[in-house]
Amino acid sequence: MNRISSLSLALMFLVFAAQLTAQDTPWYEAIGVNGYVSSSYTYNLNTPQSMENGLRIFDQKHNSFAFDVFQLAIGKSAEAAGDAGFRFDLITGALPQYTASSGLFGGQNIDVLQGYVTYVVPVGSGLKLDAGKFLTHMGYELIEGVDGWNDNVSRSYLFGFAIPFAHTGVRASYNFCERICGMVMVANGWDNAVENNTNKTVGGQLALTPTDDLCFAVNGIYGAEGDNDNSNNTTVIDLVGTYALNDMFTVGVNADFGSADAAAAEGEDGAWSGFAGYLRINLGEKFSLSLRGEQFDDTDGLRTGMVQKLTEFTITPEYRPTGNLVIRGDFRMDSSDESVFEDGDSFFNPAVDNIDSQSTISLNMLITF
Repeated sequence: MNRISSLSLALMFLVFAAQLTAQDTPWYEAIGVNGYVSSSYTYNLNTPQSMENGLRIFDQKHNSFAFDVFQLAIGKSAEAAGDAGFRFDLITGALPQYTASSGLFGGQNIDVLQGYVTYVVPVGSGLKLDAGKFLTHMGYELIEGVDGWNDNVSRSYLFGFAIPFAHTGVRASYNFCERICGMVMVANGWDNAVENNTNKTVGGQLALTPTDDLCFAVNGIYGAEGDNDNSNNTTVIDLVGTYALNDMFTVGVNADFGSADAAAAEGEDGAWSGFAGYLRINLGEKFSLSLRGEQFDDTDGLRTGMVQKLTEFTITPEYRPTGNLVIRGDFRMDSSDESVFEDGDSFFNPAVDNIDSQSTISLNMLITF
């Protein structure tokens, strides 16, 4: 984090500490502690000899049990004008090897998923400022935790290849009215705890909730993401929408359009795009069924390492035996217009015998507290 960001974080922490000292109730009664634990198993019907599921995010291991993540979230909310608070999320398990931002820990089994201080400036309805590391505002799907989890066990291509995971910097959020809110952000970049060039990345969000059942958001990010490269910028526009038709059916959509300056062959600009659709069907108090279909077009091979068009379909049954325990299955079919998936019989000759599809079956159990 640069000197300006560190100073901002220190000042906001002092405001938070002063507010806690001024309260009549003990400071520890204002602090909330929550947790999330998830474990899973994934089997690839291609039986890859490398034991790797091709082009997957988080569920990369074939025929393997995984302790996905234990998350401990500690924080104090800040909602009203003049309030100060903080959020600190520490995770361990398999997940940190994918989410750890450069410059935090040298190991692969622990990560500060989020760590920021909040102050609500008493301007209008309250201008909320966060300084530190926070999860990205982009995308339909989440890095699962105490704030919620995805309807599907596996993650979409859009989640894994189209957008970042987290940012380190400063963001400001404001509710213009009950149904319109906005956010602007200045950060080091995509998943960078430490800046890798002298330019900053900027982002923003405009979220609308026309009715209680309908909401959508327009997200954007722009900045130089290359190491020691200040001139070639990356841009992503991300669109997200959800609509609850009734108590039984909820529909979701996600679209991404990305580009990177001078990143394709012969110094040309590169691009990628994708679209995902979601349907959740509630089958009673304890059961639900979630469907996802998507297409991701890596037009210049910048995101997956190969020029290709990927599609996938996922179906996820869910059972909730108690209020805080969820048991899920996941059946997913991936396909590409290139032979990028390993076949169990082709490990020693992948250039000839790799195939254009893979199917996986996963089981997952999670609990929150």
